[in-house]
Amino acid sequence: MAVPKKRTSISKKHIRKNIWKRKGSWAALKAFSLAKSLSTGNSKSFFVRQIKKKTWANSTRLDMRKSKISSII
Repeated sequence: MAVPKKRTSISKKHIRKNIWKRKGSWAALKAFSLAKSLSTGNSKSFFVRQIKKKTWANSTRLDMRKSKISSII
Protein backbone atom coordinates (compact mmCIF):
# COMPACT_ATOMS: atom_id res chain seq x y z
CA MET A 1 0.00 0.00 0.00
CA ALA A 2 1.27 3.49 -0.93
CA VAL A 3 2.28 5.71 1.94
CA PRO A 4 2.44 9.50 1.48
CA LYS A 5 5.85 11.11 1.90
CA LYS A 6 6.66 13.55 4.66
CA ARG A 7 6.08 17.17 3.78
CA THR A 8 9.18 19.06 2.60
CA SER A 9 10.03 21.97 4.87
CA ILE A 10 9.71 25.53 3.54
CA SER A 11 13.41 26.22 4.09
CA LYS A 12 14.40 23.14 2.07
CA LYS A 13 12.00 24.23 -0.68
CA HIS A 14 13.58 27.71 -0.77
CA ILE A 15 17.09 26.24 -0.90
CA ARG A 16 16.21 24.04 -3.88
CA LYS A 17 14.45 26.90 -5.66
CA ASN A 18 17.45 29.22 -5.17
CA ILE A 19 19.81 26.58 -6.57
CA TRP A 20 17.51 26.21 -9.60
CA LYS A 21 17.44 30.00 -10.10
CA ARG A 22 21.22 30.27 -9.73
CA LYS A 23 21.75 27.64 -12.44
CA GLY A 24 19.42 29.55 -14.77
CA SER A 25 21.11 32.90 -14.18
CA TRP A 26 24.54 31.31 -14.74
CA ALA A 27 23.40 29.84 -18.08
CA ALA A 28 21.96 33.22 -19.10
CA LEU A 29 25.22 34.96 -18.20
CA LYS A 30 27.25 32.47 -20.25
CA ALA A 31 24.89 32.84 -23.23
CA PHE A 32 25.11 36.64 -23.07
CA SER A 33 28.90 36.48 -22.83
CA LEU A 34 29.08 34.20 -25.89
CA ALA A 35 26.74 36.47 -27.88
CA LYS A 36 28.84 39.48 -26.92
CA SER A 37 32.08 37.81 -28.03
CA LEU A 38 30.47 36.73 -31.33
CA SER A 39 29.22 40.24 -32.05
CA THR A 40 32.60 41.84 -31.33
CA GLY A 41 34.51 39.15 -33.22
CA ASN A 42 36.54 38.02 -30.20
CA SER A 43 35.11 34.51 -30.09
CA LYS A 44 37.60 31.69 -29.62
CA SER A 45 35.15 28.79 -29.88
CA PHE A 46 32.96 29.72 -32.86
CA PHE A 47 33.89 30.59 -36.41
CA VAL A 48 31.40 33.01 -37.87
CA ARG A 49 31.44 33.76 -41.57
CA GLN A 50 31.63 37.51 -42.03
CA ILE A 51 29.22 38.87 -44.64
CA LYS A 52 30.23 41.98 -46.51
CA LYS A 53 27.60 44.65 -46.48
CA LYS A 54 26.41 45.56 -49.94
CA THR A 55 26.88 49.26 -50.61
CA TRP A 56 24.89 51.24 -53.11
CA ALA A 57 27.95 52.08 -55.26
CA ASN A 58 29.06 48.45 -55.52
CA SER A 59 25.57 47.20 -56.34
CA THR A 60 25.07 49.75 -59.15
CA ARG A 61 28.44 48.84 -60.69
CA LEU A 62 27.51 45.16 -60.63
CA ASP A 63 24.12 45.88 -62.18
CA MET A 64 25.74 47.95 -64.93
CA ARG A 65 28.21 45.14 -65.73
CA LYS A 66 25.42 42.59 -65.86
CA SER A 67 23.37 44.77 -68.20
CA LYS A 68 26.38 45.27 -70.52
CA ILE A 69 27.04 41.53 -70.60
CA SER A 70 23.41 40.70 -71.28
CA SER A 71 23.23 43.32 -74.08
CA ILE A 72 26.33 41.79 -75.72
CA ILE A 73 24.88 38.29 -75.61
